[in-house]
Amino acid sequence: LPQYLRFVRGVVDSDDLPLNVSRELLQENPLVGKIRSSVVKRVLDMVGKIAADEEKYQAFWKQFGEVLKEGPVEDFGNQEKLLKLMRFASTDAEQGSFTSLEAYVSRMKAEQDKIYYVTADSLQAAQNSPHLEVFRKRGIEVLLMHDRVDEWMMGHVREFDGKSFQSIAKGDLDLSKFEGEKEREAREKAADEAKPLIERLKTVLGERVADVIISHRLTESPTCLVLDEHEMAVHMQSLLKQAGHAMGGGKPKLEVNPEHALIRRVEGVEDEASFEAWATVLFEQAWLAEGGQLDDPAGFVRRLNGLLEGTA
Repeated sequence: LPQYLRFVRGVVDSDDLPLNVSRELLQENPLVGKIRSSVVKRVLDMVGKIAADEEKYQAFWKQFGEVLKEGPVEDFGNQEKLLKLMRFASTDAEQGSFTSLEAYVSRMKAEQDKIYYVTADSLQAAQNSPHLEVFRKRGIEVLLMHDRVDEWMMGHVREFDGKSFQSIAKGDLDLSKFEGEKEREAREKAADEAKPLIERLKTVLGERVADVIISHRLTESPTCLVLDEHEMAVHMQSLLKQAGHAMGGGKPKLEVNPEHALIRRVEGVEDEASFEAWATVLFEQAWLAEGGQLDDPAGFVRRLNGLLEGTA
């Protein structure tokens, strides 16, 4: 059986396999491939029957769900069937319960054409992600993916039921269809007024960011980081870095909420040294919020203490 079904145990009775069995001959026998395909189909059908009882399946999923999530990557031929078996926490699901993709699609807004999700290294981090703010404001459900396998899995899954997947923390996010004309005009006006601040932040942050832009994702937080659509999430980059893997890749964009009180305060800072400290702390805060680790934690604490004391 494939690795994602490694929790299955059983005996296969066959009259057709050769009696002169060696590992090499058995692996090369075409009948073994047919048996594998048949057993995989049987197991997935059995799991599907369990899924018909949602309460029973919730208990099954808590025990074996993280392993099953490897399936859509390893077994592309059964990807559609496996996606129907997937369960995720979401902003609309009750605490401790999971929702299916079919149930998510059935609850989508009429004008919604994407399945929105966010990945994090814990459920709490996913629930508190600043990227969720505009979705909560507009009542749009977001899947909360917090298992380590989720980031890898979503790199190989493109769509479900004709709806494409969209990470709310990566790439361009077009939510214009959900906002009114007055709201759009107010956002554009705020963006024009914040242009001088954006240019100053770009100059100070330099090579640490790919760009600094006005955010339409944020309603409560001052800043957030946005990665390129094909980049690995920050918390996964930190995890691999700890394991000794060299991490290259692109730089994040820093999105700024011009309506936030902290941003308005920074906008009025004239002293360049103080402004640089503010800009650096805002960037480092956004990096920490994504589950990243700072290269100089002591420097962050020193800058933050200085700002709190009013000496920076």
